[in-house]
Amino acid sequence: MLKTFDLVLIGVMTATATVTYTIKHRAELKVEEVHRLEAEIKLEKDTIDLLKADWALQSQPNRLERLVKAYNEELKLQPTESTALVHAKELPMLKSEVPVPDVTEAKVSAKSATVASAKGATEASAKSATEASAKGAPGTKGAQATAKAQPVPMPAPRGEAEDADQIETGSVEE
Repeated sequence: MLKTFDLVLIGVMTATATVTYTIKHRAELKVEEVHRLEAEIKLEKDTIDLLKADWALQSQPNRLERLVKAYNEELKLQPTESTALVHAKELPMLKSEVPVPDVTEAKVSAKSATVASAKGATEASAKSATEASAKGAPGTKGAQATAKAQPVPMPAPRGEAEDADQIETGSVEE
């Protein structure tokens, strides 16, 4: 008869075999993935080589000279002068490198001034409409119409707008 120790050993061997098979299966999947990635890399390298060869054909001086002669009247190309060439450090900054001006204070003050002027105009027109309707004046509808057709409040002028206009762009200085 089987003893409990034998049963434990059989269970351990079965678990070990299962773990070994799982590890082997995962390794095979990884090897397949590596082969797939290598094939993709080879395809990309071949595409790059093909594009480089195509660029070499497209930018041949003889071909470009023929194209310039054929389309010279339409394009009106001129030879580049040596003074038109600059070094990279002489070029202006990229848009992404330009510092953003801090305009949050101007927005807040303009918004509060607009709200205050709109609130004052609404209260004044409501008061005049109430007085006209209380008097029973024949032009009560006209007073209500003018109360509704108020002028649009203008934003308050921004303070220190000069700072926003003086952003350093890194332009070429001579």
